[in-house]
Amino acid sequence: MYKADEYRYENMIYNRCGRSGLKLPAFSLGMWHSFGSVNDMENMKRILFEAFDSGMTHFDLANNYGPVYGSAEENMGRILKSDLMPYRKEMVISTKAGYDMWKGPYGDGGSRKYLIASLDESLKRLGLDYVDIFYHHRPDPDTPMEETMAALDTIVRSGKALYVGISNYNREQTEKAYRILQEQKTPFIINQVSYSMLNRWIETDGVKDFMYDQGIGCIAFSPLAQGILTGKYLQGIPADSRAGSGKSPYLHGGDISREKLEKVRALQEIAKERGQSLAQMALAWILRDGKVTSVLIGASRPEQIRENVKALGNIRFSQEECDRIDEILR
Repeated sequence: MYKADEYRYENMIYNRCGRSGLKLPAFSLGMWHSFGSVNDMENMKRILFEAFDSGMTHFDLANNYGPVYGSAEENMGRILKSDLMPYRKEMVISTKAGYDMWKGPYGDGGSRKYLIASLDESLKRLGLDYVDIFYHHRPDPDTPMEETMAALDTIVRSGKALYVGISNYNREQTEKAYRILQEQKTPFIINQVSYSMLNRWIETDGVKDFMYDQGIGCIAFSPLAQGILTGKYLQGIPADSRAGSGKSPYLHGGDISREKLEKVRALQEIAKERGQSLAQMALAWILRDGKVTSVLIGASRPEQIRENVKALGNIRFSQEECDRIDEILR
């Protein structure tokens, strides 16, 4: 039976999520990859235990994480039952619905029917009575936003989630969702967005500043740009990598251009000067201005958790470093 490290809270940074009372760890564990039916259960446990022992109290799922769909939640439910349930009160568990999940007209999108039914299924897979945060996973242009937000409000009032969030919403969509949820007095606390050194759309779109100004938490996913910001592709594309295997719908060999690799090499030089790996610097950079609550990191091995958490040892950037990085990324 797993016993958590008694010093687990000493080296993690915890940030208040917007203006809510909830604090999230600076690094949270994203379970998008490595927790499906195709993965090894013992390795999943090692990753989860390493994360929790490192002070990462937040574990992020979605209904269709796998493969197969639902299997990440099922595996998390098994590990909660076998080892982690004594620590449930110390954990923030989130899940989402919004992308395709089951066949037919009610297994996708943002309808009240889909969101409430999906969360019921997620809770069964997880073996829980409630999740801490439930997200609408993406905007649905075919459903009135008022219906989607009302469904999130119903979910909180039913006790099936403590807080709600949105994901992949741009500034205009976030503003509209915020207004509706404010009127309903729904505990809307967070937007989950893609953000990295190589993907700065939340800055140019304005949603990052809007969230900060309105007291909405921000949690960043894909902070290492699907592995590009680890430097693993600087000497070519490994056959067993995400880009080389041909199995990832999100990263292909053609996405790794010479221009992008030149930027990665230049960034790596700055990381060396800071005494960090490129990945550690890339994670620290997201936290540089205090406007991002938490960074979602994934892992296929527990060692990756240990290395990434070391980034918290240096999350300050001088103005000169920021200017050099901006020049490289421009």
